[in-house]
Amino acid sequence: MLKFYFHQTPNPMKVALYLEETGLPYELIAIDTLKGEQHTPEYHAINPNGKTPAIEDDNKRVFDSTAILMYLSEKTGKLAGKPENRGEMLSWLMFLATGLGPFSGQSVHFRHKAPEKIPYAINRYLREAERHYDVLETHMEGREYLVGDEYSIADISAWGWMDKATAVLGEEGLANYPNLKRWFANVNTRPAVEKARTLAKNIEFKTDFDEVAARALYPQNFDKKA
Repeated sequence: MLKFYFHQTPNPMKVALYLEETGLPYELIAIDTLKGEQHTPEYHAINPNGKTPAIEDDNKRVFDSTAILMYLSEKTGKLAGKPENRGEMLSWLMFLATGLGPFSGQSVHFRHKAPEKIPYAINRYLREAERHYDVLETHMEGREYLVGDEYSIADISAWGWMDKATAVLGEEGLANYPNLKRWFANVNTRPAVEKARTLAKNIEFKTDFDEVAARALYPQNFDKKA
């Protein structure tokens, strides 16, 4: 059975939503990233980057949420999009993976987690996140789905971070992006979303963002000898 290494953060939630949408059987394995469980030698053998998510499937490891979505959709044929839209699919998946996700993550970090407020960094990452939202807002004019005329892994990938729009952009969230607000509402009401949201209901993940959590999430910020 497929093993899914999970924490309830945006990138693992993409994979959770895919699995719930498709009904693929899997074993859920919690990785408490605030405790540093992603840094064990055992987990590094599965994901050498020390991040979640990752999966193991038929003794094969796949890590990075975009790689996992592509791997599973290509293997199963589910939510992969139509062959004629392959180029468009790859383009938007990479846009999300290399742009929207990283800049959203950095915006959240410097707005909410950094030990000191750095105006340049806050502005830089917020504005770049907004720019990516603007690109998507324009693209979604008159569209129901991100790629082609059917729900796909592109929508799932975008949903993962847009679910955190208020943390990324501020309290207004998607209010300034009516096309994305409409699209998000449509995705967010799918039954699989609620199932994905409740995956962690019986898991006691660490929630305090203390020094232990900071060292676990950002070890490169600390002296290795400390």
